[in-house]
Amino acid sequence: MTARKHTALPKARTLIEALPWLTRHHGKTVVIKFGGNAMVDDELKAAFAQDVVFLRHAGLRPVVVHGGGPQISAQLDRLGLESEFRAGLRVTTPEAMDVVRMVLAGQVQRELVGLLNRHGPFAVGLTGEDAHTMTATKRWADIDGERVDLGRVGDITGIDTGAVEALLDDGRIPVVSSIARSTDDHHVYNVNADTAAAALAAALGAETLVVLTDVEGLYADWPHSDDVISQLTASRLEKLLPDLASGMVPKMEGCLHAVRNGVRTARVLDGRVPHSILLEIFTDEGIGTMVVPDPVTAPDEGEQTA
Repeated sequence: MTARKHTALPKARTLIEALPWLTRHHGKTVVIKFGGNAMVDDELKAAFAQDVVFLRHAGLRPVVVHGGGPQISAQLDRLGLESEFRAGLRVTTPEAMDVVRMVLAGQVQRELVGLLNRHGPFAVGLTGEDAHTMTATKRWADIDGERVDLGRVGDITGIDTGAVEALLDDGRIPVVSSIARSTDDHHVYNVNADTAAAALAAALGAETLVVLTDVEGLYADWPHSDDVISQLTASRLEKLLPDLASGMVPKMEGCLHAVRNGVRTARVLDGRVPHSILLEIFTDEGIGTMVVPDPVTAPDEGEQTA
């Protein structure tokens, strides 16, 4: 009996370590951008679903936003449609947009909803089109000073959180596909999922934005060093943005937008690590890179404040 008690002690310590974080995050909304290896590896997908359901049972209000680049490319290949990228963005013809819509809402989202609902009747899928959750306008690329047409690629112009908040209030886990409709031309647009997650986090007044990716976090001096910056302010991140690798730019721009628009913290995590979300939110060490708002400086003595 003594030996059994002893072997169980580390589990108790882990739970106690999580207590202050459980208290801090209880009742708070967390928006998670699902992507990278976590989206294509079966074991990582299952671990991700467990993490999100754990958050819900721990009293948080998780919202999942996803894209599906690899799945879209695979389906376009199967249909004999070319995948073209310009300025790092997929050129999306009307035919390709039909595939994007089908893959995101009919494949990736359905699988994720199914994984979450293995643990209970929690997940509900919707797209940015539903209830005008996301509205967008056509996005153009600037390549060497030339305006380039990317087809049905959009920039978010508005967020209506009503449907998402209704689901959260009902104890559900919204799973949102990053496509949006324009109120100008009524076309449906493909929206970068990192950007969509950040915009939704800001509109919801989320406590945290979590972005899963395939690196350990933001590197201090890549490729010369693999040291990860554990925490940085919005201003420091803004200075680093011009020198970041192209794949990290939308993720870090999303983090910057979030913390400058009311989100308390934004985190970039290595989605290749099983249960990385729980490690980040509920342990003292944390992993990945956390972006925080700039500190509010007190006015100088004698200075008049508005």
